[in-house]
Amino acid sequence: MASVSCPLQRTLSRPATSSSQPNTTPVLCRERLWVLSVQRYGRDPGFSLYFPQNISSSDSLYDATLTDGDCRLRVTLDPSLNRLVERNVFRCGSQLRHVTFSPGESVEEEGGGGRTYRLVSVERLPWYGAQPDPERDPGSHPADPALVPDPVHLERAQAPSLLPLRARRSCYLPLWNNQDYSGPAWRETPNSDDSEDSDQDEEGVRATVTLAELQEDFLSRKGGATVRRGVARGLLVVRVLNKSRVMYYGKSDSNCECPYKAVLEVCDVSGCVCVCVLWNSVCVSWYGRLRPGQVLRTRGFRVKESYDKRDHQHIEISLNSRNPSAEISIVPEFSLSADVRLLRPSYSFCNGKDLLSCPHGNICDVIGLVVFSGRPERIRSKDGQGTELLEYRWLRLDDGTSDQPIMIKLFSTSQPETHNQILPLSVVVCTRLQMVGDSSCCYLTNTTYTQIYCTGSGHHSVMPYRKLHPVRQFVRWLRSVDDRQVLSRAVVGGYFIYPPPPVSLEAYMKNRKGELGLLRGAELKWEVERLQYRERRSFCIQATITMVTHCHRGKEDQCLVWTDRPAAFSPRIYPSSPRISPSSPRISPSSPRISPSSPRISPSSPRISPPPLVSLPLPLVSLPLPLVSLPPPLVSLPPPLVSLPPPHVSLPPPLVSLPPPLVSLPPLLVCLPPPLVSLPPLQARRSN
Repeated sequence: MASVSCPLQRTLSRPATSSSQPNTTPVLCRERLWVLSVQRYGRDPGFSLYFPQNISSSDSLYDATLTDGDCRLRVTLDPSLNRLVERNVFRCGSQLRHVTFSPGESVEEEGGGGRTYRLVSVERLPWYGAQPDPERDPGSHPADPALVPDPVHLERAQAPSLLPLRARRSCYLPLWNNQDYSGPAWRETPNSDDSEDSDQDEEGVRATVTLAELQEDFLSRKGGATVRRGVARGLLVVRVLNKSRVMYYGKSDSNCECPYKAVLEVCDVSGCVCVCVLWNSVCVSWYGRLRPGQVLRTRGFRVKESYDKRDHQHIEISLNSRNPSAEISIVPEFSLSADVRLLRPSYSFCNGKDLLSCPHGNICDVIGLVVFSGRPERIRSKDGQGTELLEYRWLRLDDGTSDQPIMIKLFSTSQPETHNQILPLSVVVCTRLQMVGDSSCCYLTNTTYTQIYCTGSGHHSVMPYRKLHPVRQFVRWLRSVDDRQVLSRAVVGGYFIYPPPPVSLEAYMKNRKGELGLLRGAELKWEVERLQYRERRSFCIQATITMVTHCHRGKEDQCLVWTDRPAAFSPRIYPSSPRISPSSPRISPSSPRISPSSPRISPSSPRISPPPLVSLPLPLVSLPLPLVSLPPPLVSLPPPLVSLPPPHVSLPPPLVSLPPPLVSLPPLLVCLPPPLVSLPPLQARRSN
């Protein structure tokens, strides 16, 4: 029980203003609180009743668990604070101060009901564990150690397994994508009362109906004993050939409590192949237990027309929790009847050498040793709205068959535990990948049925691919690899972009596909402020060069700077940097500058010969890869063309005066020809 000095108890147990009505006035907690967990879920049609002032906000809601060191409290963040979570400012471990609570309506939850609270406003969110700064925060004195949760406590003290507070949803979504699963509801180990446990020792399992019969009855519309109003009677025994990722279809105008589905590609003794769809709570209960190669026995299902005509499949098997209630069990191989022969999953492994000749769109499987594992990044989906963010990471695999690595742009496959184990020196098997690009620049990416198996997950020893020749050949090469040599070139995280950005403005704009092209300064600021945590975007801007810097790699503290506005853009010169001799000529404030209103240089303008001693390099600006790509011949800056004399040697006076006109630069590729630009009065400075 919370102590009398519990800050939450003192704040939230204030007496009501009226004995007949509960207290609905917002209350302020001035003492410190810590965030134990943050959970996301999709809103439903009841959102407008809880938050009438935020009907135009995002489709996500967030519940958080707060603690003061004595007790815990579950709250719902006001939608106006969603931006803090989306930018990863409000996160697990954050320390809160000056928290305003607004009492909400009571809701019924597992484990009992009670009054809930809505978090309205938060001031100052320092990261837990950072040392407080007394100068900036005089009131940040060390708290009582008994009230400060240690990292172990933060890790273990997660929110209880309860339902979302402000929507009728059965489970929470992961914070950063909609493809993974989150929470204990997605259990992998069956309970003792599941139907599969009672049939483990049964032998001679045989189906009473086949997929071929179901398809024939459904297409003929006879409605016989096999299929009646879409509900099939009989026992179906199938083998799982492929397994898709989890698909979340929840909408803000939908009341579905468990809007999930997953697709299995299955076959049976008739040789017919079709898809089996796990809907809603059946998907939640069974998705984590199923994998390709398993044999399933099911009854109580519906037969529907196939949703995907491209696979030439006419029917699909629908497994739901009601109308009718599906019964599923996993059948061991030894329990099958002796005359039951089921197809097994097939694999088409390609090594690094084979991929060099694979055409665009080819589907294949790969196995390799991880030498690069990129950090998770997110991009907006191309569904027309761009509201959903898709999470992906780059992988680089080696298999010893080619100097070219195997590049994989791996999106979520609803295997979060396996993705967390992908590190250098891990052996990874990726199935059902699709080739993108051609032989000059290609990579692999996901398909609907992509699955990934990694060292440490326990999959390699039980998967049927372990006996295939390409896998055995890779294992032989792996035994000859020096682990220290691989680790010396292994990379984790960092920034990486592949394939390389386009080399011309035309190619860049062609790939935009209706997105914003050239941005102005105000538009760029708005787009940057709109970015969310881990989100990656590329922008193209049009601007005028006002400063050019040049330095050697490793000598960034000795950078040369040219600018047409020395007072506004001149960098600082630190004491450790060598200074220019005082006798060197400087540009005075009265020196001629390039006026923004000056006319542009035309091709017919007279040429100005370059000075004999100092030459200005081409003003080529190299921007970061995610923003602008310059063609290879233009990106490389020449060696430094200006050599500074020793500190006690003065520079000669400038030999060339500034031309009056301002050069208007084209977008993306900035290149001024030497005959049209002369060196401004020399201003060579060293800066950090």
